Amino acid sequence: MACQRAPVDTAFQFSSDASSRTGLTAVADGVLLGNEAGAVLRLDRDGRPVWRVSLGREVAVAPVEAGSAVIAGTVVGDVVCLALEDGKERWRLGGEPPLLTPPVVDEAHHSVFLVAPDGAVRALATDSGQVRWKRPAPKPPGSAAPGPVPGAPLEGGAPPAPVLVEGVLVVALGTSGLWALEPETGAPRWSLPVTDVVGLDSERDTIFVATRAGRVLALSVKDGSTRWEQRLADGVTGPPARALGALWLGAGPSSLVGLSTSEGREVARVVLPSPLLGRVQVGLEDLLLVPTSGREGQLVALRAPGWTPAFTVRADTSLRTRPVVRGPLVFVLGLDGRVLAWRLRVPPPS
Repeated sequence: MACQRAPVDTAFQFSSDASSRTGLTAVADGVLLGNEAGAVLRLDRDGRPVWRVSLGREVAVAPVEAGSAVIAGTVVGDVVCLALEDGKERWRLGGEPPLLTPPVVDEAHHSVFLVAPDGAVRALATDSGQVRWKRPAPKPPGSAAPGPVPGAPLEGGAPPAPVLVEGVLVVALGTSGLWALEPETGAPRWSLPVTDVVGLDSERDTIFVATRAGRVLALSVKDGSTRWEQRLADGVTGPPARALGALWLGAGPSSLVGLSTSEGREVARVVLPSPLLGRVQVGLEDLLLVPTSGREGQLVALRAPGWTPAFTVRADTSLRTRPVVRGPLVFVLGLDGRVLAWRLRVPPPS
């Protein structure tokens, strides 16, 4: 891939003082993140820390905004609710399962849904931390064997982030398959034996599912029926993300693949400098921003509709999570814990 001179200006660089894999959570005027030292931080759009709170142990997944609150957790099972404005603690739960999967909040900001490493799912009230419901780890579909041992991690690692769409909570639970639950009660709506899921995304009443082996499906939210299925021979490296009219995934060994959301046919394939492990993002209306995971941490910008390289910028740290875009500003989180921001200028036509 040719590297063109980047039409960008550096806006800022900020170090969180520890490595981070959480990714960034967009808020109105900036971003939230956590790091391996146990810090949760809120930065404004100029890279200034609004607040910083220490939770004492590693924060492995991105905090989630819940109205005027932020909910974060640690690898040792602390779940904490902080005020979005100033970071003051509102409630804290200890002795919970490790938080290794990003939490999801409902549209009304009443409930936060957490998936444990063993596949158990629970809903907590965002205002108090009270348990609304808890569903134990299910048995694998078609199996009479008991589910995972409480506290034991799922095969293949932590489950990917669930998706809440059309009044259904869809969760991928390792060898137990894909489950659709009622957000109010946790009751199952449907399940499918789709395992080793890399990630989920949604569009209206459709769920997109990608597995590490290269299976990509579009499913009906209502009943789990298959709308289309595609198989990528080299496997999938990163979760699916809808952008600019297509579904984008990282494919082995170092490619970006775009699929039609309506049919699943391949509409684009671009060779990347290193694998895509996170999700793509849209910038300046027609640019597809692709974070790559090599040591140089290149952010590749592709121009729609031909997906030709518009520019590439280097972060000098592995980029494994989705960028955040706020107008012309693009924020990325490096594996070394730095938050970098660039101001994009409209690139001239090639």
